[in-house]
Amino acid sequence: MSLLPLLLPLMAQVGPASALPSNGSPYASSLPLEIIEKKDAEAAKRAREAQNVVLPAARASSASTGCMSAVAANPEKSAELARSALDDALGRERVRAGLCLGVALSDLNRWDEARTAFVNARDAADPTDHASRARLGAMAGNAALAAGQPGQALGLLAPAATDAKIVADADLTGSIAVDRARALVAVKQPGEAATALAEARAVQPDNAQAWLLSATLSRRENNLPQAQAQIEKAATLAPQDPEIGLEAGVIAMLSGNETAARRSWNSVLAAGPDSDAAVTAKQYLSQLGSEQGATAKATP
Repeated sequence: MSLLPLLLPLMAQVGPASALPSNGSPYASSLPLEIIEKKDAEAAKRAREAQNVVLPAARASSASTGCMSAVAANPEKSAELARSALDDALGRERVRAGLCLGVALSDLNRWDEARTAFVNARDAADPTDHASRARLGAMAGNAALAAGQPGQALGLLAPAATDAKIVADADLTGSIAVDRARALVAVKQPGEAATALAEARAVQPDNAQAWLLSATLSRRENNLPQAQAQIEKAATLAPQDPEIGLEAGVIAMLSGNETAARRSWNSVLAAGPDSDAAVTAKQYLSQLGSEQGATAKATP
């Protein structure tokens, strides 16, 4: 089988950027929705993943078990079941019921209540159960981010990171570092955010999201060569991700490479035609006008 079909998406996603920035480019001030600040969508994704959190073995109550199995179909009912379970739950059953309540409330976009549920579940866990405390603390931090409370998120993510490191969970350590970076950007601490992303890349070198966010932050800090290297790495890891193609196009355009920008944004339309990234890519391509018109202007 030829490798060409597998390589084409990657080749389309990222094109080499020229060394000269594009002065006065509209893309410098009218950038797409910043990936690094998409708090609610990311938190909802993490909340759904919370259903797979492995808690210490224990006989779960019928109410908490029913809650977890019903979240996707009926989060309102699941929240009721979880609250009912909490009335009588002790110890590990209380942790499980609190987890389910937080997941259900996250599905309902009730982020403040979800944060409280996750924090209560974390606090009900055994102090020596660092794995559960790390995961529940990370969920609470995500909910705080989604609620627009980055400072509060940082306060929750710090102990979660410590717990994750105690159990040497590289994946969780990396994802918490990414969340810390989001929160640090929101409180206007880009230097510390860059440090957090460097940690995420170190413990999870194959985390395409960490490389994508690193590229976004580098671009925002006007370090286009570094942004280009980071987005190329992200595209290598996830060549079909439309967000990566969108960011690659912005970096290329700000670097003065319109051809590469067009190629990246067209790849977004091919990879995720119904995505939010595709909507933005279409807007940017329309600003550029037709490729034939651009070629005509470039021809003396």
